[in-house]
Amino acid sequence: MREIDRKVLSELMKNSRLSDRELAKKIESSQPTVTRARNRLEKEGHIREYTLLPDFKKLGYQIMAITFFKYKKRFDTEKIEKAKKILNETFEKGPFEIIMAERGMGCGFNAVMISVHKDYNSLMQLTNWALQFYELELGEIENFVVDLIDKVRYRPLTFSSLAKHVLTEAEKKE
Repeated sequence: MREIDRKVLSELMKNSRLSDRELAKKIESSQPTVTRARNRLEKEGHIREYTLLPDFKKLGYQIMAITFFKYKKRFDTEKIEKAKKILNETFEKGPFEIIMAERGMGCGFNAVMISVHKDYNSLMQLTNWALQFYELELGEIENFVVDLIDKVRYRPLTFSSLAKHVLTEAEKKE
């Protein structure tokens, strides 16, 4: 990735509302150069979407949950596709408080989900919803709950620090 691309990406991670003219000023480049870089980043898939991170507490959410899943068996390709189809169909039916759901590994689990909830009962409903899919053969579910109302916050969800990391990692390689 080019240095200009990293700079553009980093600034957009901090504020995706910036115009190309504003971006050019921030990274000390020309507006046409920034426009070409942004278009390249979009075309190559480095930018998947433009969005914002709301203050979930102000939207009425009291908790954020990181839920870990353990499947009883490894999935073959057919089972993975079936699970994706079930989940995508379900997500399309209505609003879900799920921010992310992915396979992975660690701590003895092989999938993770991040979600926000109005209350603990909402989290339990989502957990029970997940358990109804016998095709997924869930063996274990564990929730790590973050109290969004707690006055003590260490580092709320943001991409600003990651934006800095993108630039500093590139500098280390040079």
